[in-house]
Amino acid sequence: MIRPAKKDDKQFASCLIYDAIDDIALSLTGETEKNKVLSQLGQFFCEDQNRLSYRNTLVKTVDGLPIGIAITYHGKDAYSLDEPIRQHLLKTNGVKPNIDQEADESDFYLDTLSVNPQFGGRGYGTELLNASIQSGKELGYHTLSLNVEKSNTKARKLYERIGFTYKKTITIHQHLYDYMVLSLT
Repeated sequence: MIRPAKKDDKQFASCLIYDAIDDIALSLTGETEKNKVLSQLGQFFCEDQNRLSYRNTLVKTVDGLPIGIAITYHGKDAYSLDEPIRQHLLKTNGVKPNIDQEADESDFYLDTLSVNPQFGGRGYGTELLNASIQSGKELGYHTLSLNVEKSNTKARKLYERIGFTYKKTITIHQHLYDYMVLSLT
């Protein structure tokens, strides 16, 4: 089953976010110790308004156990969704950071897709991806975009099989990503 996330999902969601975005999590939280990174990701998840909010998240469950997440939002909202994160980093580090723009303003954006590795290879990631596509269609968006790290050929093949096409290469936290787009119309 796929359902909207709840604040109670924060513990498993913060781990899955960390697994998916790796060192980007360090830059978004301003922390370097894993337990502190996970704690701050959990705090972001419980907030109503930011890119990592439970309100932007779908949860895949198996026998009632949450095992995967998909986080989506519209690219035009990215800057405002990042404001609470910028404010946190200003308070933590004393400097207002520049957060990399990951999504074009015209696209519905899949920020994070992550499945617990113990449940990998069973199609749950594809289910979450398809649920994100359906959500974008229901909201009336014309495109869904995502970023896949250049070295992640397995994920790129999955996205291409579903119909995503390469649009450009972007840099996020000093890593190269292929920006891929799927037409929803």
